[in-house]
Amino acid sequence: MSAPTPPTAELHLHVEGTIEAELLVRLADRDGLPLPSRDTDVLRERYEHFADLQSFLDVYYANLAVLRTEEDFHDLATGYLDRARAAGVRRAEVFVDPQTHVDRGVPLEAVIRGLSSAFSAAEETHGVSAAMILCFLRDLGPEAAEEILRAALPFREHFIGVGLDSAEVGYPPSLFTRVYAMAASEGLHRVAHAGEEGGPEYVREALDLLRVERVDHGIRAMEDPELVARLREERIPLTVCPLSNVALRAVDALPDHPLRRMLDEGLVATVNSDDPAYFGGYVDENYRAVARDLGLDRARLAQLARNSVDATFAPEEDKRRWRAEIADWAG
Repeated sequence: MSAPTPPTAELHLHVEGTIEAELLVRLADRDGLPLPSRDTDVLRERYEHFADLQSFLDVYYANLAVLRTEEDFHDLATGYLDRARAAGVRRAEVFVDPQTHVDRGVPLEAVIRGLSSAFSAAEETHGVSAAMILCFLRDLGPEAAEEILRAALPFREHFIGVGLDSAEVGYPPSLFTRVYAMAASEGLHRVAHAGEEGGPEYVREALDLLRVERVDHGIRAMEDPELVARLREERIPLTVCPLSNVALRAVDALPDHPLRRMLDEGLVATVNSDDPAYFGGYVDENYRAVARDLGLDRARLAQLARNSVDATFAPEEDKRRWRAEIADWAG
């Protein structure tokens, strides 16, 4: 019997958002760090109740205090990649927020080398292809983004692109035009969060000014028919995170999610988990949720998976292999 969800790529995943309560305790114990509780049930309860994006970010950033050493980052990424393999992930293009860690006094080299070593091990041991995308925290501003990019360039072989995340409203993509031009000059891929909290104009700025190759989230693009037509015609992938959108109140309930309409409009929509330790599910659980609550059949799920593979920055040879696996799953 084939798996209930298709082989897939995951393109919208914050590695810091995969720190399960059990790992949080283990890392805190290893480094002798305090926690609000060492009861994993109590910690999980803190994970599950958010009024909005900012209240989530408050808990999210507090938990990151346990990430200090190269070994910590290796263990964090290994935990995610083990779970990703079980979810049918063939390729993960993983976001990391280096500013968060450097500002706490963690060496940038520890962050990048710890994650990179886990990515290499995952590919060698069980064939999950993984790559790193460095994200800029938009609320820290464009100058800080340029500073972290310059600091990261000595480790250029360890990451494939740049992204833009954190609180969206008040920090439009236009602020980051120069740092994205710097990234492009280094041959880096460009993606950006836009159209989750911010409106369609944030998506348009990301396309026109940052020259992004993918839009992360992008659900509010559906409010602008002209923008929808452009996304369809230019085949711009959208890395949609259904359970996350509900958890953060971007969508009232999963049956109200625009994902099905995005597919009906011919958009290159994909399914991803965002921060799965906090938002109720990894990518396979997101697939099952949209199948159930949006009535997506096996053919639609296979289309989402094909879209995800098409949208990766992986070599074409790998894409062909993963497309064949999806076709076998679809029957």
